[in-house]
Amino acid sequence: MRLRNKPWAQDYIHAHPEVVIANPESRKGKWYEEFGNHNPVHVEVGTGKGQFVIGMARQNPHINYIGIELYDSVIVVALEKVLEQESLPNLRLLNVNGKDLTEYFEKGDISQVYLNFSDPWPKTRHAKRRLTHANFLTLYKELMPEGGEVHFKTDNRGLFEYSLMSMTDFGMKLQFVSLDLHANEPEDNVRTEYEEKFAAKGQPIYRLEAKFK
Repeated sequence: MRLRNKPWAQDYIHAHPEVVIANPESRKGKWYEEFGNHNPVHVEVGTGKGQFVIGMARQNPHINYIGIELYDSVIVVALEKVLEQESLPNLRLLNVNGKDLTEYFEKGDISQVYLNFSDPWPKTRHAKRRLTHANFLTLYKELMPEGGEVHFKTDNRGLFEYSLMSMTDFGMKLQFVSLDLHANEPEDNVRTEYEEKFAAKGQPIYRLEAKFK
């Protein structure tokens, strides 16, 4: 992703703590207080410009969504989109690093994780940076109740094959695997910005759902 510097981004983010949580570590173990209910919490790691997490929040008002994005120049675009909505009380954004999830969540806080079009880190020496590496799977499992799920979409076949093996080796149960999601696209599929871009070029979209045992 090519990032364009937005000098105004941090000020804009700080002006909207009702959407981008300023001190997320203070919500650890108490996200039900933030949302005002005990509905399940789903987290997208690497939410980008927010199209997916916003669409999911609109589609599923009975689920609380948190979009995590490290780069302020990107999350500010997601923030702008959220503010354009009439009301999304079940959505929050975090301007933090996804590798630090345990600083903001504890066991049972998260019931599902979404990984959409993550950086494939194709070089073998960078495998540990892939969000489906065993180290990250361990992290997700640590924060989920039994039966927590990871939903993953990518256009990169190599990363998809790696992720299938990584999750299988980790002992996860594969519940859904598609090598061409749009060939028979589910009605409830919410597309990301990258998904629309790659689909328009005729590239297949790979998707899987896996559950921790």
